[in-house]
Amino acid sequence: MTFLYPAVIAVAVLLSAAAVAGYVTLAKRRAAALEAAGFTTLTKRRHLPYALILAALPVMLIGLARPQAEVAVPRVAGTVLLAFDISNSMSAGDVAPSRLAAAQQAAKGFVEDQPDTVDVGVLVFGSEALLTQAPTGDHAAAVAAIERVSPSGGTSLGKAILVALGAITGKPVSPPEQNGAAPDLGYWPSATIVVFSDGEETGGPDVQAAAELAAAAGVRIQTVGVGTAKGGTVEVDGFQLATALDETLLTAVAQITGGTYHAAGDAGALAASTGSIDLRLTTEKEPIELTAPFAAAALLLLTLGGLLGVRRHGRII
Repeated sequence: MTFLYPAVIAVAVLLSAAAVAGYVTLAKRRAAALEAAGFTTLTKRRHLPYALILAALPVMLIGLARPQAEVAVPRVAGTVLLAFDISNSMSAGDVAPSRLAAAQQAAKGFVEDQPDTVDVGVLVFGSEALLTQAPTGDHAAAVAAIERVSPSGGTSLGKAILVALGAITGKPVSPPEQNGAAPDLGYWPSATIVVFSDGEETGGPDVQAAAELAAAAGVRIQTVGVGTAKGGTVEVDGFQLATALDETLLTAVAQITGGTYHAAGDAGALAASTGSIDLRLTTEKEPIELTAPFAAAALLLLTLGGLLGVRRHGRII
């Protein structure tokens, strides 16, 4: 417990000590006078009303010192990196109006639903990955970055995870060399990566190794499958290419990190899937002022003391 005005504590001690000493002196004089007059000495129970009133004094003065205590308050907080697959396959129309457009719409709703305590960043990945919005509490900036996303190129989910980890840790992250030790990224349990992808990997760093790096750093990856098992077609360089949702890789990545795969077969289901994404519930210590409880306790002591005084002596003091 801390006090906003700690000097008042010293005043409370001095005044309380003076009040108690004064009452003890007065009580002794009254008892001596009664004995001299031939009356019986007062019982200890007759002192109870005055003891309660005296006890209210330090409690009230401590309340004036503005006591504060830190209380652990549960809240959704931390960092969320939204990773968008912008490969050519994301322009397929099996999810209307397209996989990428549906993912953008769902992601914007997800961002708008987050409290101010969640910082949101945006990255896009094709054959390479690029952070387009660093994690920020300005959710309007994150939404603007989502709206700028457009499809092109191949897919490297492994690269996306490494870039996302770099944005979370504040330093470049590379996959471990073969038979080499994994880099120490620290521990970031309040960070989450949310991947929007159709799961069609075309190359790049090993996805499983990248996911294991995230797991070791305490970063959970939630994956959202965009597309349908039936699939659709896209035109690339004049050729019609078939593309379908591959849930296997997305499920494996989520499971490695303790996250969850969210299936979404159409725009409505995709929007609903983002609403079920589980973010970290953390606790944060917040100062709580205790002046009111101390004032209430002092008032209660004064009331009890006054009522007992009236009942036993016919007066409060």
